Amino acid sequence: MQNIDNYNFSEKKVLIRVDFNVPLNDKFEVTDNTRISASVPTIKKVLKGGGAVILMSHLGRPKSGYEDKFSLKHIVKEVEKLVGQPIKFAPDCIGVEAKELAASLKPGEVLMLENLRFYTSETKGDLDFTEKLAKLGDVYVNDAFGTAHRAHASTTIIAQFFPKDKMFGYLIEKEIFSVSKVLKGGVSPITAIVGGAKVSSKIVIMEQLLDKVDNIIIGGGMAYTFAKAQGGNIGSSLVEMDFLETALDILAKAKNKKVTILLPEDTLAADKFSEEANTQVCDTNNIPDGWMGMDIGEKAIASFTNCILDSKTILWNGPVGVFEMNKFQNGTKSIAMAVAEATKKGAFTLVGGGDSVAAVNKYNLADKVSHVSTGGGAMLEYLEGKELPGIAAILN
Repeated sequence: MQNIDNYNFSEKKVLIRVDFNVPLNDKFEVTDNTRISASVPTIKKVLKGGGAVILMSHLGRPKSGYEDKFSLKHIVKEVEKLVGQPIKFAPDCIGVEAKELAASLKPGEVLMLENLRFYTSETKGDLDFTEKLAKLGDVYVNDAFGTAHRAHASTTIIAQFFPKDKMFGYLIEKEIFSVSKVLKGGVSPITAIVGGAKVSSKIVIMEQLLDKVDNIIIGGGMAYTFAKAQGGNIGSSLVEMDFLETALDILAKAKNKKVTILLPEDTLAADKFSEEANTQVCDTNNIPDGWMGMDIGEKAIASFTNCILDSKTILWNGPVGVFEMNKFQNGTKSIAMAVAEATKKGAFTLVGGGDSVAAVNKYNLADKVSHVSTGGGAMLEYLEGKELPGIAAILN
């Protein structure tokens, strides 16, 4: 199968689907360029190989048609800075002007199309719209892992117009390699750290992981559903009453498969959901009425850290406390530091899911772990064992 390394891009116009859905401030400046910089190696590879690049992306969730705040024109400057050369901009992604700009593009030049989602045809996967996009280029490269779980025109449907000239960019290649390394080729002991607020959103992942890992560390709001299920008092902590049986079921399956589940022994509890709250440390199974768990305590940090430092393969998905508030960030920060330390000791570490990525960035540790996934939902579905349409479209 051809790939980005062995394909001859000379004189070719290369349509690259990128994920430039980045946050902007009220002055329309990019506040986090992680997703843009992640696609730069793919763009540069095509340019170096003598090709011209046509970038397509979405930004935000426009309702119907053009909305200035969702225009990709706002990010052109940032892309120019990261790619290191001028970028042409098409005020539409299809139509006469886009066609002319694409046709006149010379090798070594880059054109960015306007937001694909100004057309509902993009999310509907409309064939006529897809064909118009496809006609702009000779080759299709998918480098947008963040949207690989959506069967949209530019992420999936378009691949059929390039039966012999379709491939992944470096970013998607690295994402697939990283998840496969955890799920299929991980060196034991393998540990998954699963955090976040709800058990309900992580059940499928935990069940998938039970066959792949040696340890699962559970933190964040979901830990209190497990504590409650085992008969603990959790005060007014977050709990999903409908998932108590599920929590017990996961614990039983883990025991059966000899997977160690680590729940936080102690908790930093607060009397309200606020930086100004009074706090106390208590056993996770014995939180007083009117108090809620906001972070893991020192004993939990110690046992989680020991487990992480003993591991050779680590997946981290979800924070272990309300780390957005400085008062309750200690647990998540300690986990982030432990994952970075394990990486330094030679472990393979994959961090994915919006909040864990935000935590790693907050503590400037993104370059201290093996891989930070750019696709929140896509990575979760991939971990759940689902076939992602954007991946399948290239492989099939």
